[in-house]
Amino acid sequence: MSKLTEKIEQYTEASKKLKLGLSEDLIEKVTKGLGPSIYNKDAESVSCSSKDELARVRDNFLKKKLGLKESDEKLDAAIKEVCEKLGSSNRNKYRALFYALLTKKFDKESVYA
Repeated sequence: MSKLTEKIEQYTEASKKLKLGLSEDLIEKVTKGLGPSIYNKDAESVSCSSKDELARVRDNFLKKKLGLKESDEKLDAAIKEVCEKLGSSNRNKYRALFYALLTKKFDKESVYA
């Protein structure tokens, strides 16, 4: 089994455990889109307590990757909602799941088609 397949299975299991309602297909596509960053322990997850990191998620993922034009306030609210959905006690807020939830929230699955 490849490392990529292992990561996809890991994220899919985490999604099911947290009852996120994400399709395995979307998780796989988002995971592949993240490239080698998923193999770096620090880059693999999102820190909801880091304002700088959340700003990067907003600017680099939501605005650049998904092409969203909404206000920063609306985008920040969506990011906060995903942080809450993944749970404050959950130390592993995997970037793949974080991005998949945002992709689904803004109905932008077509970006990964």
